[in-house]
Amino acid sequence: MDTVSMPLRISDLLVRPDLGLSVTYDVPPALLARRVEAATVSDLPAPGKWLQGGELLMTIGLLLPADAAACRAYVRDVAAGGATCLALGLGQGLPYQEAPEPLVTAAREVGLPLLTVPDEVPFIAVTKAVFDARANEQREVLHRAFATQRRLTAAATGDGLRPMLAEWTAATGVGATVLDPLGRLLAAGDREAPAPPPEARDLIERVAARGLHGSAAGTAAGRRLEVQPLGARRLRGLLLLTGRPDAAARSVVPGLVSLLSLELERRHLRDEPERRRRSALLSELLADDQPSAERARDLLASAGLSAERVRAVVVETACGPGGAAWAGAGEGAAQEMAADLALAMPGGLVRVTDAGLVEAVVGEDLDIREVLGRFAVRCPAGIGPATGPETVRVSLRQAAGLLAVSRAGGRPAEVRQSEASRLLLDLGDRHTLHGYADTVLGPLDLADNGEELVATLAAWLESGGAWDATSRRLGVHRHTVRNRLDKAMDLTGRRLDDPDDRFDLWLATRIRGGGAPAPGAPGTPAPDAPGTPGTGGTSGHPIVPPHGTPRAR
Repeated sequence: MDTVSMPLRISDLLVRPDLGLSVTYDVPPALLARRVEAATVSDLPAPGKWLQGGELLMTIGLLLPADAAACRAYVRDVAAGGATCLALGLGQGLPYQEAPEPLVTAAREVGLPLLTVPDEVPFIAVTKAVFDARANEQREVLHRAFATQRRLTAAATGDGLRPMLAEWTAATGVGATVLDPLGRLLAAGDREAPAPPPEARDLIERVAARGLHGSAAGTAAGRRLEVQPLGARRLRGLLLLTGRPDAAARSVVPGLVSLLSLELERRHLRDEPERRRRSALLSELLADDQPSAERARDLLASAGLSAERVRAVVVETACGPGGAAWAGAGEGAAQEMAADLALAMPGGLVRVTDAGLVEAVVGEDLDIREVLGRFAVRCPAGIGPATGPETVRVSLRQAAGLLAVSRAGGRPAEVRQSEASRLLLDLGDRHTLHGYADTVLGPLDLADNGEELVATLAAWLESGGAWDATSRRLGVHRHTVRNRLDKAMDLTGRRLDDPDDRFDLWLATRIRGGGAPAPGAPGTPAPDAPGTPGTGGTSGHPIVPPHGTPRAR
């Protein structure tokens, strides 16, 4: 780290023989280390409200009170105004030839350094000394800022982000890390730099969500954290600073952000041929109606995607309200979105169709909703089911079929087993659906143990009418389940062996549960182990046959 000039402190003024300043009591070293920002003169009886903080306040004591209580009030007013210290001018023809004891005592009690200025030293000499020192300090700050900026500019001619980050850390002592828009590490100034602390995650997500429109700062374990967006027209990355930059370093932060942004834009352009190659690979994969499993896996592997199962994603670039960043921007917008998604999808293949849709194939384990929430905000998107690479065309077709659903629901729509009911219910008017559920289940709501009855009914329906499975899930005896359901049927006037009644009850409980049941919710079954009675299929979700015949009691 470069050598820096120290700020002006009280102790620096005391050692200057031309000023002749003296302390009036044994001032602790910590108080003498206070920084002096300015010097001013005032003989007001209460000058505190006119101070800005950091001043050396000088007075000849013309209106200084004589009694101890009034002196104490005066000193407290000066300290409350933020003054670094108080200096009393002494001399012939002035009110005081030495500091009065009540004033010294009050200064000691309050912890405000009290100095004296000798008769031969005018206040203007002290003022000039303070401002000369401050001017020198500012010049040193500018010198160090220019020197740091030159070092960063020279490093920018090197290869990649790290040389600039390393120069920054060496010059300022502040850690610097560049992350991609999803918070993944791209480069750090220190090769041994630790991962960003958990406290930085919130700052990173807040800045990433705003794009290029703002930064954020906070603290973690006593260290300052600051996140700055990087990029020219689009968010290309994030700069995380760990530590508190001084004045010189602070003035260079905008230059660092600009240089890093240019490097990320250069990297973006440099990667264009690779994006085109991967787009061609995806087109080649989808052009084959029935590719062999081996050929499909080889194509994906050549792009770095080795997942056993993949899923397709389709995104419309013409967003709805609030998504104006893409709306009406044509093919350029689709290409920009495709580039962003390609950056955020490790090993994923992305292309833009002639219709302006963005299609992608990604590994099953990727949190695709997080990616869409960052780079395709409020844009209709369909997410296909996970399949083998050779049948990804099927996943793509299903994803495209969900665009209308996503448009209506205002969020990405995803194909999942056992979630067809959630998909259909999400398309309905919420007030109408809940009114329907209230009509069917209203008699149970009025009963003393209504919640218990509804929960038992929902569990029985979700288990496919399996009494033993329902009793295990609710932790009650099967006769208790039977008695509760008999009472529920008496109250509602419904019959469990009637397909229409059973469907009405199933749909009403699904509406009350928000669509497909949430695992672990009250009255909802947990997935059974394979082979457990009352479940079907192999997905771990119960299969509900609302029109089917109830299983025997």
